[in-house]
Amino acid sequence: MSEEHKLYLKKIKIRKIVVLTIQIGLLIFAFGLWELSAYLEWSDPFITSSPSRIVLSIIDLHRSGDLWLHLGATLYETVLSFMLATLIGVLVAIALWWSKMLTDVLEPYLIVLNSLPKVALGPLIIIWVGAGRSAIITMALLISVIITIISAHTGFKAVDKEKIELLHAMGATKIQILYKLILPANIPNIISILKINVGLSWVGTIMGEYLVSKEGIGYLLVYGSQVFKLDLVMASTILLCILATLMYLSVALIEKLINRFYK
Repeated sequence: MSEEHKLYLKKIKIRKIVVLTIQIGLLIFAFGLWELSAYLEWSDPFITSSPSRIVLSIIDLHRSGDLWLHLGATLYETVLSFMLATLIGVLVAIALWWSKMLTDVLEPYLIVLNSLPKVALGPLIIIWVGAGRSAIITMALLISVIITIISAHTGFKAVDKEKIELLHAMGATKIQILYKLILPANIPNIISILKINVGLSWVGTIMGEYLVSKEGIGYLLVYGSQVFKLDLVMASTILLCILATLMYLSVALIEKLINRFYK
């Protein structure tokens, strides 16, 4: 490795450290300013809460034994819907790529379903699958699966036609083209879909818990707003942000492992 390359890598490492330091500094500054404004009564702590009150709310949830119950319920529903949406979406996209006629038949319906506000289907979902965890998972699944299908199918169609024709000329079957060309070429697109589905799965799960739930972060948000426990609402929001961030970082770690494998 040349000295120039070592210097370049060192600059990149220093830049990452600086960016991370600034990000953490901004977060600390924001929470510090928030706490100070509540302490000096620049804002009403009853309405805006404060970091210290949020911490106390989380401690109270932990002492009562409710914290891990609600976190576990929401995390289970989100991860399951995330995995199902990704798997079903990619499989349907493969079927659409495989059959041009199937694409022509289903594409208009996918566009209409994607534009339909899924929360409007909430009452029907509750009637169809029951007022419980299944309704929440179904809601989260509906929100993310259509986007997954459309995004994955678009990526499959974008693969270089000349490469496909070359494999055809060499006698490759359609399934060989799929596994040897289409899927490997779409790994970055699939990773991007995973990142998008992290956010969509959380949105769908919380929306489902708004409609029908006796546990979970969405339930805490609704309950806290109904009884004017805004500290609980803000604590639930912070917990939601932490879990969503951890899930996103998990996907980012998977991306690094895949990139390292394909290098």
